[in-house]
Amino acid sequence: MITPDNPVLVIKHIDIEGPGTLSDFMEKNAVPYQVVNAFLEDSYVEEPDDFSAIISLGGPMGVYDDEEVYPFLGWEDAFLKRAVRENVPVLGICLGAQLIAKATGAKVTKAPAKEIGWLDVSLTEDGQTDPLFKGLPEKLLVFQWHGDTFEIPKGGKHLAKSGVCPNQAFRMGTNAYGLQFHLEVTPPMINQWIDAYTKELDSLKDTVDPKKIARQSEENSTAYNERAERFYRNFFRIAGVLT
Repeated sequence: MITPDNPVLVIKHIDIEGPGTLSDFMEKNAVPYQVVNAFLEDSYVEEPDDFSAIISLGGPMGVYDDEEVYPFLGWEDAFLKRAVRENVPVLGICLGAQLIAKATGAKVTKAPAKEIGWLDVSLTEDGQTDPLFKGLPEKLLVFQWHGDTFEIPKGGKHLAKSGVCPNQAFRMGTNAYGLQFHLEVTPPMINQWIDAYTKELDSLKDTVDPKKIARQSEENSTAYNERAERFYRNFFRIAGVLT
């Protein structure tokens, strides 16, 4: 049974893509949470309504990848389907958003181009009135690192867009959300990704400058953290975790 006293479940798909400023916010606001490392099979949980909300993070794999290589993909697809059906508040970030899109019947495909770095997204008309983005500007500078994109699920609301990938955020029902971009990142996290994903960056060296990304991450950090805190507060109010 869902209650505000239940912990928030945070699903990690790879060790280096953790909750970042999200965990800082939850600790600061005394929100109990549990992290599941989905890449470790013995950490799976089965009952979505044991949690006050579920947050699925990013990762370099795709929703369509081989389940023998990534066994958690099958578990999480079924788990998120149940969560949405049982009206458990859900938030997906990057891969997490793509998993929610797939779980709610939408297609996930390769994007027209990879979006990596600090880029603008714009809220749609629905996004400007959605409580998730309350108090946030119509145009948002966000951190992106993805090569896939999702369709908006049938019956869902399209909340944000960019020039490269028109589908940047959606809502399904009243409390299931997907974001293609990352709000949880910190400069050390981004530097770690730059070091870990060098082959990908090398393949994009004509369009993506890792040194520029690192510099902008330091420059944007304070304002970005403040914006992320407002977003987290909005989500946890929607979820009934905070008042």
